[in-house]
Amino acid sequence: MNTADRTRMGDGTPGERTVMLIHGMWSGPHVWENFRAYFEASGYRVLTPTLRHHDVAPGAPVNPALATTSLAHYADDLEAGIRALGVTPFIVGHSMGGLLAQMLAARGLARGAALLASAHCAPVFALDPMVAWFFRRAFLTPFWRRTQLPSYGTMRWGALNGLDEEEARRLYTTLIPESGRCLAEMAFWYLDPRRAAHVDARKVTCPLLFLTGSEDRLTPASIAWSTADYYGGKARIEFLRGRAHWLPSEPGWEEIAARVERFFRTETPLSRTRTGAAEAAPERFLPLPA
Repeated sequence: MNTADRTRMGDGTPGERTVMLIHGMWSGPHVWENFRAYFEASGYRVLTPTLRHHDVAPGAPVNPALATTSLAHYADDLEAGIRALGVTPFIVGHSMGGLLAQMLAARGLARGAALLASAHCAPVFALDPMVAWFFRRAFLTPFWRRTQLPSYGTMRWGALNGLDEEEARRLYTTLIPESGRCLAEMAFWYLDPRRAAHVDARKVTCPLLFLTGSEDRLTPASIAWSTADYYGGKARIEFLRGRAHWLPSEPGWEEIAARVERFFRTETPLSRTRTGAAEAAPERFLPLPA
C-alpha cells in the first residue's frame, strides 16, 4: 500500500465506506484517477495500492524480480494491506486486478467486489482465439520467466480500442512491462503446480458484479460469462454495449462508476449473507447505456 493511501487512514471516514481499487497488467494506480475522484466525492475512503514492482516510471528499467513475480505475491501484499486497515473494504478490480479481487474475496477480505473486464480464475477454461492472437508474440518465447509488454499496435487492437487514437497513445506511454509468470499462471493454470490463479468459489461469500464490454478482445464476454457462472448465484454479469477493455478510462466511465457505487450501496448491505446475496440477485445480464 502506498504512502498516500496510508495517509488517508486518518480521515475519519467510516470503515464501511472504504473501497480498494486494484489495477491490472502493465498499469498502476493512475488508471483509477477518474474512479478515485468519483468515489471520494461520494464519501468513500479510497485506496489505490501499487502492485509489487510496479512503482517504476514508464520507460525506466523494471526490477528483474518482476519477471517471476506470482499472482500469489500480489494477493499476499494486498491481503496484508487490508488486514492493516482493520476493516473489510469493497473492492474494484480491472483486468488482472479483477482476478486478484476474486482471490481476496475467497480469503474473506471483500464486502463486495466489482470486476471490470476481469481476467478469469482457475478452474475456468478461457480458450479464445482473440486472446491467443493478443499474446501471440509472448507465447513464442519463454515468457514465463520474462517481463512482457505488447506492442502499441497489439494493445490498440485488443485493449485500448475503446479510446480515441490520441488518448490510446497517451495511455500506452504510461504502461510498464508485466510479470511473465503471472501471464503463465492465468493462461496455463492447469500446468501450474501451485495453482496460483485458483479460486475456490465455495469460499466466496460476498456478492460479485462482473461488467464486460461487447468490444473487449482481451477478456471477451464469453470469458466473463464462464467466470460469473462459476460463482453461481453469488455473481451477476452486466453487458456494456459498445465498451471495450480499458473501462476505467473509456468515455462513459462515469456511468460505470455510478453502477459500481450503486452495487456497493444497495446490493451489498452489511447484513447480507451468502444465502441472501444469492436470493437477492435479479436478472444477471443487463445492458448499460452505450
